[in-house]
Amino acid sequence: MPVNPELQGRAFPPTAPYLVGREKVREFARAVFATDPINLDVDAARAAGHADVVAPPTFPVVVQEQTLAQLLAEPDAGIDFSRVVHGNQQFTYSRPIVAGDVLVAALTVSSVKTLGAHAMVTAESRISDEAGEHVVTAISTLVVRGDE
Repeated sequence: MPVNPELQGRAFPPTAPYLVGREKVREFARAVFATDPINLDVDAARAAGHADVVAPPTFPVVVQEQTLAQLLAEPDAGIDFSRVVHGNQQFTYSRPIVAGDVLVAALTVSSVKTLGAHAMVTAESRISDEAGEHVVTAISTLVVRGDE
């Protein structure tokens, strides 16, 4: 089944709150070879004006994953995960993510394009804090390979 073009514009309910843990930030920082002390050391982060360790710029993928799971689980989406390749990833920040943040993400499918047998699905996950304030928007483009 091809990707459903009617996915474009579809919005999903917010995810469960995600508590950003200090050790998760440190683990992620080590995994992506982040070397800035604010990602690992509380004192360095506080000296730089942050409440706690600061997540590396690509950390929102951890929160965004919950929203993409909602999209992939849609019965009428037509997205066969075994045929998905991650095409592009972007982040637009209002402020850094720090340990202790409680984040909620809500996904909207911004576009569905067909390119021959393939499809490109672009999804925006708006990630906000407990007060409802925007923190970061994570935009992913998934390429769904068609039959060759």
